[in-house]
Amino acid sequence: MVDPTRGVLYPARLPQFHRLPPPVDAAELVEWCWIPEWDIEPGRSSRQDLVSFPALNLVVEEGGAVLSGATTRASARELTGRGWAVGALLRPAAVAALTEAPSALLDRVEAYPAAGLPEAVAHAMSSGDGHRERAVAVLCDWLRERVGEVTAPARHANAMAELLMSDPDVRTPEQAAARLAVSVRTLQRMAHRHVGLSPAAMIRRRRLQEAAERIRSAPGTDLATVAADLGYADQSHLANDFRAVLGFTASAYRADAGPGGA
Repeated sequence: MVDPTRGVLYPARLPQFHRLPPPVDAAELVEWCWIPEWDIEPGRSSRQDLVSFPALNLVVEEGGAVLSGATTRASARELTGRGWAVGALLRPAAVAALTEAPSALLDRVEAYPAAGLPEAVAHAMSSGDGHRERAVAVLCDWLRERVGEVTAPARHANAMAELLMSDPDVRTPEQAAARLAVSVRTLQRMAHRHVGLSPAAMIRRRRLQEAAERIRSAPGTDLATVAADLGYADQSHLANDFRAVLGFTASAYRADAGPGGA
């Protein structure tokens, strides 16, 4: 499983947070499930900043279910009071059963009609020891029933996303297409249909996540070295990526996210 804080810009600010694997029979549909639980004193809040994975999430909270699209920039949420959420980071094979146009959900969150699911997840979350595992099982069971049999094209889309997001040697769509034995145009269509982003954007997101993780965990590393190791043309290219997606520079992030940061 990927580092549990990858994509989280300031892990030290997180409330109680867990990433759990899906049941084996839902592994083709869900990368992992994530569950934050918080109890914040009145008058205070906790801001959570993310550079999200290029994927859709199905999220259940006490008020209902939402489908959250892939993002083109950093996102944030202010947590207040007491609550929880149970989310599933969806693999491409699950997406077609939930929306016909994932690109229409870019940077958007929409209420999702999932009759009975919010109540069942809420019941699991209030059930004592093992509540997180039971909530994950409920959510994944619902998804498995909704999606049905996973087809060969859906598995190919899963392979596409895994390659783009996990192989550091894949730095261009052309390289990814060659690995998958498809044309670049076919690769682009798969990404558009199952994620809503282009293959190039998915690769950029992986590199940005890796850069943020490296800068946060090893703040003494020279930024030019980070840029070279991750395939950026130069340090300026890394800096531009940070500013475009996150809204601040890599050096500012290093100062803020390091041991002495806020």
